Order: sequence, then structure tokens, then C-alpha cells
Amino acid sequence: MDSVIRGVSIYIVLLIATRLSGRRTMAQMTPFDFVLLLIIAETTQQALLGDDFSISNAVVLILTLFATDVVLAWLKGRSPRVESLLDGSPTVLISQGEINREAMRRARVSIEDVLESAREQHGLKSLADIDAAVLEVSGGISIIPKDP
Repeated sequence: MDSVIRGVSIYIVLLIATRLSGRRTMAQMTPFDFVLLLIIAETTQQALLGDDFSISNAVVLILTLFATDVVLAWLKGRSPRVESLLDGSPTVLISQGEINREAMRRARVSIEDVLESAREQHGLKSLADIDAAVLEVSGGISIIPKDP
């Protein structure tokens, strides 16, 4: 039972930490982020297993983590509020050509990030060419160009 409690606890802690780190953090992995991910993985493994490295404990933990994921997915499907809490919601960064600086600051997105997405998606050169930009739940930025 101890393994199940540890598994669910670690799952929840990692979910909260991931949500707090921001969507762009998850979408753009730098070498620093990769090293951090490796350290977190090792720390998580130690917290999950404790002193019990048996196969049966590993199986219990794996099943616990999958079951937790399935339960949360089921809850998200039943409740838009839970889905919004767990996954977040899209954030409008630019609307009708106007930059929402507060939204960009909260999401830790720079103008350069928006311009990079604009170049990649539509070959746009400047902010003047962008009608809207939305930070999606996935961490990507969707660009809607102005009509020519």
C-alpha cells in the first residue's frame, strides 16, 4: 500500500510542477531542461521505489501510475473544469493586432517566440502581419495572419 500512496503522491507532485513551469517550458526543451529532466527522473525513481527494488514493487508502481493517469483522463472527459485545471486553457497573446503584454508575461512568452512561430507557420516577417496569436494548451503558438 505504501508504494501506491508514493506513486499517486509523486504523480500529483510532478503534475503540479509541470503545470507551474508553464506550457512553453514543455514545448521548447533546451539542453538545461534536458539535464533537469534527467535529474528529476532519477529523483523520482528513488522517491517511488524507496528501498524496495523488487519486480513486484515496480509492477505495482507502474500499474498505479497508469491507473492514476486513466482516472484523471476519465475525470477530464466528464468535467470541463477538471480538464481546464489539469491541462489549462488556450491564452490569447495577440488579438486584432494588439499585443496582450500581461498574458505574455504570465505565460513567459516573448515577442521573439511569437515571431518565430509566425515565420515557421506562415512565413510572416513582422508583428504587423499578425492578426492573432494564441498559446495553445500543448505549448505551441498558433498564428492567424492578417488578411492581405
